[in-house]
This record gives sequence, structure tokens and C-alpha cells, in this order.
Amino acid sequence: MKLATLQNGQRDGRLAVVNRTLTQAVWAPAPYLTLQLALDDWQQASPILTALSQQLEAGALASFAFASEACLAPLPRAYQWADGSAYVNHVELVRRARGATMPDTFWTDPLMYQGGSDDLLGPRAPIVCPQVDYGIDFEAELAVITDDVPMTCPPADAASHIKLIMLVNDVSLRNLIPPELAKGFGFFQSKPASAFSPVAVTPDELGEAWQDCKVHLPLYVHWNGQQVCQANAGVDMVFNFAQLIAHVAKTRRLGAGSIIGSGTVSNTDRRQGYACIAEQRALEMIEYGAPRTPYLQYGDTVQIEMCDARGQSIFGRIEQVVQPLGQ
Repeated sequence: MKLATLQNGQRDGRLAVVNRTLTQAVWAPAPYLTLQLALDDWQQASPILTALSQQLEAGALASFAFASEACLAPLPRAYQWADGSAYVNHVELVRRARGATMPDTFWTDPLMYQGGSDDLLGPRAPIVCPQVDYGIDFEAELAVITDDVPMTCPPADAASHIKLIMLVNDVSLRNLIPPELAKGFGFFQSKPASAFSPVAVTPDELGEAWQDCKVHLPLYVHWNGQQVCQANAGVDMVFNFAQLIAHVAKTRRLGAGSIIGSGTVSNTDRRQGYACIAEQRALEMIEYGAPRTPYLQYGDTVQIEMCDARGQSIFGRIEQVVQPLGQ
């Protein structure tokens, strides 16, 4: 099942069920007018929405043309957005470039930060930044949406709480990060609004690509039309999504509609490219002693997409342009 939130003049949009080829859609029925309402009652909502999805695929329903341009984020605002760093190779590389060692615990205890969840961007929303010298960077990731998760939920149980999967562009302002981290209180100004794929999908939509709570498919990133990443999201993911959820739930409950991110997808095989500019700059720092690749500039475009084995887009494409404030 594939779900999207379409613009309807309301802040939280209107929930729609989308077909597998992302060409047709039908409205979700009352009372499930938004994705959050469906997640709040997922045990009852899921069979109803699944039945609609099956009828839509069979051509048994009157439907309308689906357009990614009309999409908000699947959850335009969420009760929680927590982003991990499951690809430890990425962390190690960035730290090594600045001469910092990495604690051994990073391989056994996930990194996690809590992002802003009140303003989650749709797939075509621009990346707006007041100053280009903040060091604007894309970060291509995956994320899951949970139902209610109890405190101390172990990884073995956390898998059953994963209800939907989507793509993320977790934008970072790299030049604001060092002074924030120096304060010892983590990211804030350096993490503006993140953008999400047009649709969120249930794990069964991924078929055999969904194994061990990981998505074993390449993630494609294009920067100004040039492909810079084809890293496989299932390779080198040290902590799977069940482990990330269990980490967040160690001391708190998660409410239905919580979003948990994977962190920047990264492969140790450098031929697979980079899912964020900081990683490429780290490699350049190690090899040349200084970075050569600039961060995003105004007017730059970023595209993030994942396709199945037949080349069909699974989540739709994130397509963003970098703009100054007020444009």
C-alpha cells in the first residue's frame, strides 16, 4: 500500500491511497482524512486502506490522476522526528577528515538527534536558507513511521511497529554545526526543515528488498542533473530500523506517527558515490588536505529517488531547488 498527503488548503492535507505506478489515486474515506488519523487507529484503518489499494490496482474504483507536485510530506507535521546515524562508516569518515578519533561505542550504541517535526516539507518544496555561506548540504536517507511503541521495547518487538517507509532529504547547514556542537547541546539552527518523498509505503510493498528491517536497494541522488550517489541502503547499515526504534524507546514511549530516520546512506565502496556533500569533502580532505567540492548554492537542484528491480519509482522523487529567503 502506498499513501500520500495531498494539498487541500488545510495544514495537514488530505490522505490518499496511490497505486504502485504512482499514476492514480483515490481519497481515503472518513474518518481517515489525514495520515495521522489513520495512524492513531492503524489496527482498524489499515485493512480499510489496504482494501482500497487492492481495488485501485484492480481498476475497480473511480480514481484521479496522481501528481507529486500536489503532495505535502506524508506527515506534514509529526509528534516526533528523530534521526539516527546508522551508517557508521559515514560518521567515521567525517571524523577522520577533521582528525578526530571515533569511540568504539559508536559501533554498538546508535547516534540520534531529535529534529524539528512541526514543519516537514513536501517533495517539491524549495530548500530555503537565509545565507548561502551557512554551508547548505543535502542528506539522502530513509525513514520509517511507527504506531504506538511502548517504553523499553526491544528490537525483536520493534519491527512490528514499523508501519510505513519513506525517503528523506535531511538538510544540514554544515558551517553552523561546529559552533553548535561545541556548546555540548547538539544540533538546532544547523538542522532546518527536512523534505520527504511523495508517498510512504508499507513494508510489504518492498518485497524481498525489505529484509532485517533494512531496505536493500540503491538510493539515487542527482545534484544539478548529475548522478552522485547509487549507494545501496541495505549495505553497511550497522543499526537497522528496529534497533533505532528500540534505542529511542529506551526511556520513553513513542506516539503513533513518530518518524525515525536512518541517517545519511553511505557505502564503504566509494564507487557508489555520496549521499551528502560533507562525505565527499571528507574524502577530499583526507586525500588532498583540503575540500574541493563546494556546498549547495542558490539555484542548485537536488533529486532523491529509489526504484525497484524493474526501474519503477517506489516512493516518488524528492526534487528541490535551493532558494534564498524571501524569493
